[in-house]
Amino acid sequence: MTTQTELLTDLMQRLDAPAARYADLDRYYTGKQPLAFLSPEAKTALGNRFGVMASNIPRLSVTALAERLRITGFSGDAELWADWVRNDLDQTSGVAHREALLLGDSYVIVWADQFGNPNVTVESAKQVAVLTDPGTRQTVAAVKRWEDTRAKTTEAVMYLPDRIIRLRANQAGATSTGFQTVDEIANPLGVVPVVNLRNTDRIIGDWGSSEIDDLKPLVDALNKSLADMMVTSEYVGRPRRWATGIELTEEPVLDDDGNPVLDEDDQPVMTEVNPIPEGNRAMISENDAAKFGQLAAADLAGYEASVRVILGQIMAVSTLPAHYVGVFTDNPASADALRAAEASLTARAEARQATFGRAWEQVARLIVAVRDGRDPNLIDDIRVQWADAATRSVAQEADAVVKLYSAGLLPASYALGKLGYSDDQIAEIRTARTQDSPTSTTGVGVGA
Repeated sequence: MTTQTELLTDLMQRLDAPAARYADLDRYYTGKQPLAFLSPEAKTALGNRFGVMASNIPRLSVTALAERLRITGFSGDAELWADWVRNDLDQTSGVAHREALLLGDSYVIVWADQFGNPNVTVESAKQVAVLTDPGTRQTVAAVKRWEDTRAKTTEAVMYLPDRIIRLRANQAGATSTGFQTVDEIANPLGVVPVVNLRNTDRIIGDWGSSEIDDLKPLVDALNKSLADMMVTSEYVGRPRRWATGIELTEEPVLDDDGNPVLDEDDQPVMTEVNPIPEGNRAMISENDAAKFGQLAAADLAGYEASVRVILGQIMAVSTLPAHYVGVFTDNPASADALRAAEASLTARAEARQATFGRAWEQVARLIVAVRDGRDPNLIDDIRVQWADAATRSVAQEADAVVKLYSAGLLPASYALGKLGYSDDQIAEIRTARTQDSPTSTTGVGVGA
């Protein structure tokens, strides 16, 4: 029999295990990862004179998918969408998607507020972890941990199928030790009210996978090519000039305060300098034997070819179309061409809809269970509805939907949903049409 202390230790260890990986993914997402593939000599030569050079493809790959994961409603419960909007999930569900696409996991906690209404919060994998049964793959325990910076304590809540335990450690940064039980309440739901949104297309694995895992080495290579191009542009991209037959001048070496540096004999240390300032556009010499010339500028075309090759690999791995990553080809000439160019990205987004949809349906069942006092295991008729993941031509889509509705193949509510309207927007349209033209029978009606 696992004790509460052992269970808490297992949960805390699982919470801390991927911390280094999450920090690395965060650096790539924010474009603050260090330059890779640089030789020690190059690092020494550049020193601190080179700024941050990062093409933030990882953020683009995450947001390009997340913007296509938009929940528009649920079937099976007429009041569910109102609870969804009241908890701001029409906005924060997108945050959960981005978090899961980046880190591999995100979480949603469902409980009741002081009035008994469902209270739903989106949580980061940096603060929440779950344990699952290997046989049933059901969540058997979960924990959320955070620091209270004002009280200098570490707070935690452990979620079990039969009870919820509030814990506290009187120190900041506590991991798995030093926690004492502050409060304990019964869990009438009978299940752990924590849902895991896992970004994975495999069954086996302790954690979800990040969309940028495969992109990291390619992004490092891209940033290296861009950095080399910038360094080359700085040093040899501008044509270098040369001159012969001109005597160099001597100037004293000055210290930080502007005073001459003296040698052992108290004589100023002198250095030879170019008599023609670097910024001068004209070079003049009194020596009739002096000669001037200019070296050829560096050709940066090789770097452009390198960038194109790497971007091609990035497009293949991430399914980002060419016009997303800045490849200079002809833009899609029509809406159909645009949809074709984004077909792979759309297919990946639809796969993520199927993956996350099961988790959101579990969240919806918990919302209904809290609201109505029902057993969440007996609620099985709720289905999530997603907006079309493809880039749509509004005119073409509207024309097709109106034709299907006019032919009697689609009811009005479904037709409006096909056009991208959410459940609450459809309700507002129905009310407005009833008030404005209660006898109207033309167009996409509201009675079907």
